[in-house]
Amino acid sequence: MGTSMISCSNVDTEKAPTYPDKFSNIELEYKSGLGDMFEIMKAYFTTERLNPTPTIEIPVHAITARQLLEEQDDVIYRLGHSSVLMKLDGKLVMTDPVFSDRASPVQWAGPKRFHQTPITIEDLPTIDVVVISHDHYDHLDKASIKVLGDKVGTFLVPLKVGQLLVNWGVPKEKVIELDWWESHSVDGIEYTLTPTQHFSGRGLTDRDTTLWGSWVINAQQHKVFFSGDSGYFNGFKEIGEKYGPFDFTMIETGAYNELWSDIHMFPEQSVQAHIDVQGKVMMPIHNSTFDLSMHDWNEPMQRALDISEERGVTLVSPEIGQRLAIAEPQPAKAWWQ
Repeated sequence: MGTSMISCSNVDTEKAPTYPDKFSNIELEYKSGLGDMFEIMKAYFTTERLNPTPTIEIPVHAITARQLLEEQDDVIYRLGHSSVLMKLDGKLVMTDPVFSDRASPVQWAGPKRFHQTPITIEDLPTIDVVVISHDHYDHLDKASIKVLGDKVGTFLVPLKVGQLLVNWGVPKEKVIELDWWESHSVDGIEYTLTPTQHFSGRGLTDRDTTLWGSWVINAQQHKVFFSGDSGYFNGFKEIGEKYGPFDFTMIETGAYNELWSDIHMFPEQSVQAHIDVQGKVMMPIHNSTFDLSMHDWNEPMQRALDISEERGVTLVSPEIGQRLAIAEPQPAKAWWQ
């Protein structure tokens, strides 16, 4: 990773601190060329899959703004993919909000969502904090950010992601950029950006020009870990040593393949990452919303459930929009079957 001595700071287009031209991972330098892209496209169009998209209607529980505002407990709601809405210490916190129909630069092509969101972006109440893991389209959605700009109190983002938000109309005083291992507190909740093994870029010329990461969210009653996207690496153990144990983890479990195993985990690795960070309850994310790999749409959740039972890990699998109290995790239910 490119180093920076700059502490967390508001984005300032006139006095932006000097960052490295490129960021990098701790344990490896991930590269992909035209040959890799050819292999990926070939595999995508030739791999036989029984269920690339759902043959069932994915259950979705509607959420209302009133429900969110009146909630008294620390709770979690899956909105889809890696978008999660939490109520922690009475504050609403959202991860990687993507409300568009497609995880793509355009809405006429690209991966289309399997289900509706449990609440529309227009119906959301004021959100206290949004955390962003990295700038890929399935995690940083321009259309969603443009609407959320007026609804969100603070955006916490990795280094150099902030300028994208400002360009899309978010007031710069709302945007805080962090380097790995840096922390920032909002309303008594401490947020720390931690490393992942991934990459960034939204086009052909901006590869690795913004930082990527995971988030430690330390509230008064509960501590939560949000993995963002990552291949399996020793950094999870370091995060666990520094910040564990965690009451609840949200771990990337989906869009994996041997062709890009360095940057996305297989379910076995996702469960191990949960163990490494010293998590108590694991919720798999990054699945069941978009078709981003060659596995069946419901394979990640089933494999994660099977492995968690073998490893003695407490795994939860709430339906989209279903209320989940962190203090009272519900047994996993195979709603995808």
